[in-house]
Amino acid sequence: MSRDIILKERWEGLVEKLSDQFADGDPLELDAIIYLVGVQELGQYHRKYKKDDKLDLMHIAICRLLEPYGYYEFSHFDEESWPHYTIKEELPPLKAGEQSVLMKEAIVNYFVEKEYIT
Repeated sequence: MSRDIILKERWEGLVEKLSDQFADGDPLELDAIIYLVGVQELGQYHRKYKKDDKLDLMHIAICRLLEPYGYYEFSHFDEESWPHYTIKEELPPLKAGEQSVLMKEAIVNYFVEKEYIT
């Protein structure tokens, strides 16, 4: 089976599992899953987030998801326990479809690493 087919199958299975757990089965979109990764990485599950916090959570998620690809490196936790990352390498210019594939692959790898999916 090609890598793209495997990624597609894993992505669809992950979306279904997350959607069942967090959205009563309504399919979650990519941004919502990135947000969930940010909440997971912050570890403060039971608080309400303001709009700015939600953007920061998505930034944390993107940094964490792209860290294994060499684009970001964990730096430190601040006084409120928010993780911070530094840029190691600029992302290459990607078309929208290429960005989507990269993020889906990174998300699938993240949830495999966390043993949420296989």
